[in-house]
Amino acid sequence: MPHLPGVRASLGGRVVVADLAVPASMEHLFRGLVEQEVIDAYEQLRASNGCRKDQAAAFLGDPALVSALTSRGMAHILPHTPADPAWLRPAPPDIALQGVLAGHLHRMAQDQELLAEGHRRLADTQARASSMNDRLPEHLVSVVSDRAEISELSASLVNTARKDWMTLENLAADMPLTEDFAQPPLPAAAGQVRCRSIYDAAAIEDPVTRQIIQACADAGEQARLLPSVPMKMKLADYNTALLPLTPNGTAGALLIRAPVIIGALRDYFELLWDRGTPLRPQHPAPPADRLPSALQAVLELMAEGLNDAAIARRLGISVGTVRRYIAAITDRLGVSGRFAAGAAAQRRGWIG
Repeated sequence: MPHLPGVRASLGGRVVVADLAVPASMEHLFRGLVEQEVIDAYEQLRASNGCRKDQAAAFLGDPALVSALTSRGMAHILPHTPADPAWLRPAPPDIALQGVLAGHLHRMAQDQELLAEGHRRLADTQARASSMNDRLPEHLVSVVSDRAEISELSASLVNTARKDWMTLENLAADMPLTEDFAQPPLPAAAGQVRCRSIYDAAAIEDPVTRQIIQACADAGEQARLLPSVPMKMKLADYNTALLPLTPNGTAGALLIRAPVIIGALRDYFELLWDRGTPLRPQHPAPPADRLPSALQAVLELMAEGLNDAAIARRLGISVGTVRRYIAAITDRLGVSGRFAAGAAAQRRGWIG
């Protein structure tokens, strides 16, 4: 039942205590992110500290508002007990806002996936048109159908990377996987090229696949897992991409050098990377080898790509202190430079 602030209302054997004062309007948090009627319903629910589930539609004035609140994480239903009915309660404002933002992020990711797929179809269409009327410059997009050439490109493309090497890998192959399928980063690229791969999570269940992924991680590759990786993809900097035209990519592939398409593919990779689960090292560093907590905090923010000033603001310390800590980290790792420190720390298991 609705109750006044500061009043204890009994629901069977359960006592619900309302806030001592009706909280100020949270409309400014949600304006422009959700419909006004949903904001009003949330405020109404907060003012009453909730209502019975079976009375929620009547209380809010529209059954659709109950669904709108719960689907966005702005409200949740407490299950019934032998003594009390099910109860619709508002989420705290910060939790409610997180739910709203998560929904927007999910929709953005879906839109980005559609955009990347559209670009892939565009590249395929343009490549086919090129073979028919030669209107598309061959150096921007070309179709490769020779198996030997595809294999050589797949193996050697990493050598062209100077800053970033990114792959999507579902480990689909014509033949059973063996150890020689591993393509770890080149030793010469250590500290210079950031190597990242996203793997299909199901692949990690296979012992040989685990060995392949671990070999790459030991060589400095950063790896993350997704429940599903729909296709293979290789990206070298902003220069070259290799996309399959078949599930395993051996019978046909697109070699892409068109900047606009590579830019879209890189955006797609970054979205998937943010959603992936970091692959933890199989042999994490022993506690005695760990950094002190202050240095570890700086290292983790370095790995996120923050500069010295941003790290200082985040940790509430001076820029000079940040730089001393970074010097201590690189000295401890025996490297020079931030990129080299990140790769060495990942190999030791200090960061994921």
